[in-house]
Amino acid sequence: MQALLEVILPVFLVIGFGYGAVRLGLFSDSGVDGLVQFTQNFAIPCLLFSAIATLDLGAVFRLELLAAFYAGAVTGFLAGLLGARWLFGRSWEDAVVVGFCCLFSNSVLLGLPITERAYGAGALAPNFAIIALHAPFCYLVGITVMEGVRNRGRGVVSTVGRVVGSMARNGLMIGIALGFVVNLGRVPIPGVVDQALAFMVAAALPAALFGLGGVLHRYRPDGDLRLVGMICVVSLGLHPAVTWTLATALALDEGQLRSAVLTAAMAPGVNVYIFSSMYGRAMRVAASAVLLATAASLLTAWVWLQVLP
Repeated sequence: MQALLEVILPVFLVIGFGYGAVRLGLFSDSGVDGLVQFTQNFAIPCLLFSAIATLDLGAVFRLELLAAFYAGAVTGFLAGLLGARWLFGRSWEDAVVVGFCCLFSNSVLLGLPITERAYGAGALAPNFAIIALHAPFCYLVGITVMEGVRNRGRGVVSTVGRVVGSMARNGLMIGIALGFVVNLGRVPIPGVVDQALAFMVAAALPAALFGLGGVLHRYRPDGDLRLVGMICVVSLGLHPAVTWTLATALALDEGQLRSAVLTAAMAPGVNVYIFSSMYGRAMRVAASAVLLATAASLLTAWVWLQVLP
């Protein structure tokens, strides 16, 4: 219970402040949009850049770490895909969106602050290794399977090309890429620039969590709630369970085990709604899954904190 109060609850209180401020009319929708743009395009990219620029890449990018996390993610994707198709009779296209909901955990806005509060800022290096590959991997899986089941339209090559172009203009991807350039090129960061980055980094997660609360206010639990319940079980239970099993079998060290499992245990991110909107399929289910799984993760994250060493 102490972990719930001291580690998890403050994170969700900030999300709740954002939700309540918008609901009560104390913070406008346009303000939420501006805050989200600030965090997604500037503050969080600065956070990712600073982190990756100073990582010991050889020590952090362990194949075992990535295998444990992404094997769990793919297992979640397949469980969501096949469950939506065979248990709930949804079309294959809807089923791919459901699978994507089970694949894409909120690694940045939830995974980073909860891991940091539980184990300290020094424990985040494995998180950043996972985050560096997260969006490209998940979109590649989702788009490839969606285009495979559709077998019409522009085709997978053209669609992937459009998404790659979009990612190249995405602030998060730019921050990650520049971090690798500085790290691998051993480019020194001037002290005054480093201090300015520190200011931006300090604002990133609190502002992003408040903005996430405002964004969640726009969603309403709707659609097939039984299907949404399955998404919650897979994303909050199956994905981290598979990751924990593999991480233990592969003998990951304690820090990598914690980061991999906690990141896997996070609710689906807002990107799942973006993916559903790309294809116009299962949008209500995706929006409901983001809202309800985020609320449920208040308790499930506490459970995983009890399981982890």
